[in-house]
Amino acid sequence: MRLLLLNGNTDPAITALLATRAAEAIPRLGLPTAEVVPVTAPFGARYISTRAAVAVAGHAVLAALAEHVGTDNPYGYDAAVIACFGEPGIEAARELLPIPIVGMAEASIAAALALAPRIALLTGGALWVPMLEEFALVRGHGRDQVMVRGIAPTGDMIARDPDGAAAALAKAAQEAVADGAGAVVLGGAGLAGIAPRVAPLVSVPVLDSLDCALAAALGGGCGRARVAQAPMVGVSDALRRWSA
Repeated sequence: MRLLLLNGNTDPAITALLATRAAEAIPRLGLPTAEVVPVTAPFGARYISTRAAVAVAGHAVLAALAEHVGTDNPYGYDAAVIACFGEPGIEAARELLPIPIVGMAEASIAAALALAPRIALLTGGALWVPMLEEFALVRGHGRDQVMVRGIAPTGDMIARDPDGAAAALAKAAQEAVADGAGAVVLGGAGLAGIAPRVAPLVSVPVLDSLDCALAAALGGGCGRARVAQAPMVGVSDALRRWSA
C-alpha cells in the first residue's frame, strides 16, 4: 500500500515527527506494510490553533491533496491521512478525490468509543476545546459521549518537550477519568507518540490519534463519495483540474 500522510500544519519538523511515528507505529500495530509519503501543507499556520488557521488550512489541505494525488492518481496512493486533529477540509477532500481520506479525530473517536461509552479528547491549546466540542457534536457525539479537555501548551510546544508535557497530559487525562471517561485520546499532530509516556499514569486506555488514523487508513473501510464540482478560479492548477 501507498499512504499519503499530510500534515495540515506548515511546520516541517511536525511532518518529520509524524513520519517517524508512523514508521514506528505500523509494525507495532501489526498493520499492513505500507510506503508512507509525508507531505507538509503548502501554506497556512505554522501550527493550527485558531479558527482562522483551520479555515486557511482547509484550502491548503485540498491544494496539497490535489497536487500529490493528481486527477488520475499517477502516484498510486491507496489512501490519505489528514494528520491534523481538526481535520481541515476533510469532507471537501472526500468530495474531490478518488481515494479514501482519513482524519485523526474521526478515527480516534470511533476507536475510543469502541472501548467505552464515554471518552475524552485531550489536546494542546485551550482554543481547541470549543472547536473540538463542535466537531464532535456535528458528528452526532454529545457531551454525554465525548468530553474535550486541553492543556495550555499548544501541540507544537508539546512536540518540542514531550517529556515535560507528559505529566500535565496525564493529570488532565485522570481528571477526565474522574468525570466519567472510560478512554482518553491524545489528539493532535504534535502529540503523536506521547501516549506510551502518559498511559502508565492513567487508569483507562490512552489512545494515540495518529495510531488510530493509520489503523483506519491501512485497515480499509474508509468510504468516499465524490461530488461533481462547479469550475473554480484563482486556485492552484491542480485544484482547478480536480474541480473540472
